[in-house]
Amino acid sequence: MSERFYLYDDTIEAAVRFVSFVGERQRFDLALIENDRFYGKYLVLDLQSNRFAILGRDDLEEPGYIERAYALSEQDADELRAFLDECLS
Repeated sequence: MSERFYLYDDTIEAAVRFVSFVGERQRFDLALIENDRFYGKYLVLDLQSNRFAILGRDDLEEPGYIERAYALSEQDADELRAFLDECLS
């Protein structure tokens, strides 16, 4: 068997925020992970759909990005975007 070639194998400290809220049409259960790995962005996991994205404020302004990343309708994406706009630094 050949040796495994690691590109990296790091253990890091992270701040994790778990939040759940109900929008007009759907419930959101999220984990927001902040660390120095993503250059000031957050790893945002949707715990219901098992989808995630690395997001910063600039990504929230990108047309269609939240809709595609989380497979949401425009209305649901707008609710998620509004929440993330409040909490992403």
